[in-house]
Amino acid sequence: MLVVWLLAAGGGGPFAGKLNEVASNDASTFLPASAESTRADELYAQFNESEFIPAIVVAERDGGITPDDLAFLATESAGPPPIPSEDGEAAQMIVPLDASGEIKESVEDLRTALEGAPEGLTVHVTGPAGQAADLSAAFAGIDGLLLLVAGGVVLVILVVVYRSPILPFVVIVSAVFALALASLIVYLLADAGTIALNGQSQGIMFILVFGAATDYALLLVSRFREELRIEQDKYAAMRAALRGSIEPIAASAGTVILGVMCLLLSDLNSNRGLGPVAAIGIATSFLASLTFLPAVLVLLGRAAFWPSRPRFEPGTDRDDLQGSHRFWGRIANFVGSRPRPIWIVCSLVLVAFALLAPQFKASGVASSDLFLLQTDSKSGQEVLGEHFDAGTGSPTVVITRESALGDVLTATEGVEGVTTVQPLPGPDGAPRVVDGLVAVQATLSDPADSLAAEETVERIREAVGGVSGADALVGGPTAVDLDTKDTATRDRTLIIPVVTIVVLLVLIVLLRAIVAPVLLMLTVIVSFAATLGVSSLVFNHLFGFPGADPTVPLFGFVFLVALGIDYNIFLMTRVREETKRVGTRAGTLRALTVTGGVITSAGIVLAATFSALAVIPLLFLAQIAFIVAFGVLLDALLVRTLVVPALTIDVGKKVWWPSALARTEPTETDAPDAGTPAASRP
Repeated sequence: MLVVWLLAAGGGGPFAGKLNEVASNDASTFLPASAESTRADELYAQFNESEFIPAIVVAERDGGITPDDLAFLATESAGPPPIPSEDGEAAQMIVPLDASGEIKESVEDLRTALEGAPEGLTVHVTGPAGQAADLSAAFAGIDGLLLLVAGGVVLVILVVVYRSPILPFVVIVSAVFALALASLIVYLLADAGTIALNGQSQGIMFILVFGAATDYALLLVSRFREELRIEQDKYAAMRAALRGSIEPIAASAGTVILGVMCLLLSDLNSNRGLGPVAAIGIATSFLASLTFLPAVLVLLGRAAFWPSRPRFEPGTDRDDLQGSHRFWGRIANFVGSRPRPIWIVCSLVLVAFALLAPQFKASGVASSDLFLLQTDSKSGQEVLGEHFDAGTGSPTVVITRESALGDVLTATEGVEGVTTVQPLPGPDGAPRVVDGLVAVQATLSDPADSLAAEETVERIREAVGGVSGADALVGGPTAVDLDTKDTATRDRTLIIPVVTIVVLLVLIVLLRAIVAPVLLMLTVIVSFAATLGVSSLVFNHLFGFPGADPTVPLFGFVFLVALGIDYNIFLMTRVREETKRVGTRAGTLRALTVTGGVITSAGIVLAATFSALAVIPLLFLAQIAFIVAFGVLLDALLVRTLVVPALTIDVGKKVWWPSALARTEPTETDAPDAGTPAASRP
């Protein structure tokens, strides 16, 4: 098994650094073919001999642009004549860059050429090309910095948890091997065009692999440590550990895979691509945790836990092991002493935060606001808005029939937020006609990536849609952003209920019951709503974020439900196992006592790994990092520790309805001291 994994990791490892080669961060490639902007831009491409992306060079000088400034700009930007602003303090040029080439490299070359600007002249490169280059630069740290931060954080936590110099490295190597295999599979699929990959999906996959592989390792290692005290033979101990761990780990992995695969229902290629990318990461984590990790652990045996090696204790049974969990024994005693007040009070706290969820602003943000740091394109857009019509260089395009050109021009000119409208000219200066169609370019008064510009595009569509016989389609960068957000909103409305139903069905199959799964889903949904409420306070008032993309709540829900339910799976599968022996109340307390430490550690690890996403200076990833990290901690520390056990005890054996446990479960008197964790027995 070790040889197989060494070969797999050796072959797949290099592809982790090559994923950028098959990733695309162009928003226009994420839209479905049915989107209006997609259809308009496809027709508009027929009007141009070659595809290009405009880079807008904008220069500013206090006191006014000089002739030397204009000469420098014209020379260094390959000839396009600079256009001075009306106030004379700025100038701009539209530099077309070949869309088939490396936009990032082309923009970097342009910025390098402009570095020798005359003293006092400030020059920026913005527009669609400038923003695309800055976005690529932000994602450039994913295969290096993100892995380093995530791996370092996990390593520190594992050293604290295990108090061993050996075991943490074994777990980290298992996660790294899983990532290597996942990277190889994703690279091959993306290179073949089977899935769409972007920087966001790539970063989330890295984090999911590290988090999931570590969580599964914590559960398996904890069970292996237990079995080493009962079994003298390390191979027998590992067989018993696998038997006890494989069901919750498989259920956890299956739940996450099914949850993220619901993203295939999305109309956005970027969302749809994240589904299989994340699923592949979880699958390889599951595979490594149940093949490579057990192989290493069984070869190392008790030495893996050095210096605190678990010793074989003849005559020790599973009940005796509870005495080693004194802290969680006290927590279990507390929950068992007053279950109803505990779950009611905790639920009221969650509901109070959930009432703030409607304040979460997820109607979209301007493209320039995606960057948490001040980028060159963002600075350039600000200068452009101060001295020119902010939409210059990124016009909105209207494709219409030639016969309706006059009416479409009139309708578009009358739209608020439109400054200039003109048909695309041909070589003779007359409107260019292609297959009976003409293209109209509308310059907007607001920045092309702003929400105000999107509202203008909506008004343009309404205006030209009323022109008889025009069959007008509206495209361009602003229309792409608008259609992307509208599609994301539609996806959110569809996918969230589907994920809820899928996860609920998994729980029903796993627990062979209906009441318990329904209660667990309700706790997770309330926990998610509470997380959104807290996030709205933090984002709006503490960080001052301008808003969020519509996909943020969708991704937050998918990951929190799929990952948050893991801890309930880990707990409730053990509760069910113990209930068969001693009844629901005692089984719940025993399960909480034994699993409390490992589940809490798993929650902290997962929260820490998702927090590592914040090192990528993008608004979307920072928001996902906070939502998932906070939500996981809330679920692991409050919901799973207090609410679920207290609610299970309060409902009693009816929680297992309609399975046989609801009618024939053992009573607490069937086992001596069954209702009291061993940690608190005399």
